[in-house]
Parts: sequence; structure tokens; C-alpha cells
Amino acid sequence: MPKVDNSGDFIFWFAEEISIKILTYLDDPSDVVRVSSVSKLWRQFVIEHDICKQLCLKKFPEISGAVELNNLIEPVDIGLRNGTEFELLKRNHKIFSFLAKALSPVITNDCLSTAISASSTDNYPTESIVHTLQPGDRNQNVASYWSSSGQHEPSVPETLLYELVTKMCLVSEIHVQPFQAYFQHRYPIYSCKAVRFKMGHLRNLGESDTDFSDNESEDHTLLDDRFVWTYISPEFPMVQEIE
Repeated sequence: MPKVDNSGDFIFWFAEEISIKILTYLDDPSDVVRVSSVSKLWRQFVIEHDICKQLCLKKFPEISGAVELNNLIEPVDIGLRNGTEFELLKRNHKIFSFLAKALSPVITNDCLSTAISASSTDNYPTESIVHTLQPGDRNQNVASYWSSSGQHEPSVPETLLYELVTKMCLVSEIHVQPFQAYFQHRYPIYSCKAVRFKMGHLRNLGESDTDFSDNESEDHTLLDDRFVWTYISPEFPMVQEIE
């Protein structure tokens, strides 16, 4: 078997800390995945020094301390306790390679793709949920907002259902803008008492989100039966004020 020539390999010749420094200058964590496929030496070096993890956390610091394993979010130090050290590092490399590949192509300020349906709408389509995708309160000089039809019992919640831009999203902030009726006396702000956010996926993966429709009387009380919620936020109170 011919001897491998490492004379032009900087990882072979440079000091370890210099090679690490060079690799961490890569802009895209996905490049590390390609680097690790150059040779067994490079793959071992990348894995042993957690290069992929370093770059992934540098680019997406919000995921620090958590990884997605079997649809569960687990702290890294809990999920990786068993096995040999190199096997644990290989698992780390695989996890952060997956995260880097999934997150890198979809860097955007807005994770919402489609407004699917609302539990109720007062005047459709004038006050439809689709208007909530607009960043402001007007669209071509026309008021742009969603309004529910209201409930006799104030404790009954209203729900809005959206589709995200991709199957994996890193959500760091959620902005809710109550509508201020600029066309009414004293410009009242119509705000809900509190909001809660749920994120998940359909239980039946063969089912389509298009089965929901904004202008139909879809029973949103059955959403828990149709969706698996992987995250449910606490309830956040909304400020009630009139200028």
C-alpha cells in the first residue's frame, strides 16, 4: 500500500492550536462537514477538537447548552454521558453538523411563512389572519389587522395557526403588535389580555396544513388532538393602554 504524503497538509505540520485557529475562521459550519471528509486525519482532528460545535455555537449562540435528540431537547452534558470519549465527540460532531446544515440556509428575520387559520374572524376577509403577516398596521393605506368575532366567555382563548418557513427554525424572539385603531376617537389599542405560544408538528405526518382554512369554521379546540406540541410557552400578559 503506498505511503500517504502529508507534506502539504497544514494540520500535519502546524501546531495544534494554529490548525484549530485556521479552521475556526470558516464562516459556515457546514464547511466543517466538508473539511472533515477530506481525509481520515482531518476528520479525526475536527471531531477531537469539537470544531463543528465551536462554529455552530458561534453562529447560533441561542442553541448553546441544548441539542435535539429523538425529538427531545436535552442539555448536552446530560445527553452525552455514556460511551468512550471519542464516541461522545463523534456524536457531538454529528449533532452539530445536523444543526449547522439545517439552520444555515434559512437565516432570516421572519420565521413565519403562511397564516393558516384563526379560531374565529369577525369580518372575513377584511379582518383575516393573513393581515397579521404585515409588519405595520396599514397596507396600501388600508387598515391591516386581524379581529376575532369575540366570545361571550372572556376566558375562552382565540388561536392563530401559522406555518414556519422550514421544518427546523431557531426562534429567538417573538414580536406581537396590538392594533391601534387610528381611525377611532382617542386611537384605542385593541390588545388581548395575554398570549401563549405553542410549537410542534402534525401527529399524522401525511396530513397537510392546507386542511385548515381561514374562512371556514375550523374547530381550533381540536388542535391538541391533531398536533404534537414540542414547546409550550408560559402565558405572557399584554399591556392594556389607551393613549
